[in-house]
Amino acid sequence: MTKSKIVVWGGRLLTVALLFSTVPLAAQAGAPSLHDVAQRVDNHYNQLRSLKAGFSETYEGMGRRRTESGTLLLAKPGLMRWDYSQPAGKIFVLDGKYAWFYTRGSAQAQRAAAKQLDDLRSPLRFLLGHTKLEKELVHLNLKVNANGTFTLVGQPKGQEQRIPRMALTVTGEGAILVLEAEENDGSITRFSFTGEQVNAPVSANLFRFTPPAGVSVVDALPPL
Repeated sequence: MTKSKIVVWGGRLLTVALLFSTVPLAAQAGAPSLHDVAQRVDNHYNQLRSLKAGFSETYEGMGRRRTESGTLLLAKPGLMRWDYSQPAGKIFVLDGKYAWFYTRGSAQAQRAAAKQLDDLRSPLRFLLGHTKLEKELVHLNLKVNANGTFTLVGQPKGQEQRIPRMALTVTGEGAILVLEAEENDGSITRFSFTGEQVNAPVSANLFRFTPPAGVSVVDALPPL
């Protein structure tokens, strides 16, 4: 099996990553089972304390296409920070209690309770908890890709009313390369990840957000 040079996890992913030709699982002698691949993902992330990676986020739907990119930081327990370089100044921070959304220069910052978060980035936070992928995704199935990667397809638990399908493309070692979510309106969000740095040193201050002077805080409505 060829080891990919692109490693990670990880709203809006790289279409080509999910268009690799696939070979039926039963047709490959010695191919790992769905349970084996899910456990590789669990084992890869459960041993981590923190993670840093580049990301590309693509949204396609409602006649529009948008691509954004930046740097993702994850740290236990369940902390996330998305720093966007395109568009510059946009950030998303999950501090364990609240999720914060802010774009530099805006007059308002949005805040949502972490327990009520209904965001396509939120499934990634379980990676630095105690991962049990087979519990996080229901109706799970496996595709074995010709290039040695695997795609796990299921539905994220707790988001059944919004996301009918989520796909994770992972390396043989269990690192997530691509996360793709399809919403009920047919729109697709893809996140692709590169340059994974395992247990990268990160400051706890990076997972705190203080609104700049003069910026008001607006509480986002909980999902219906």
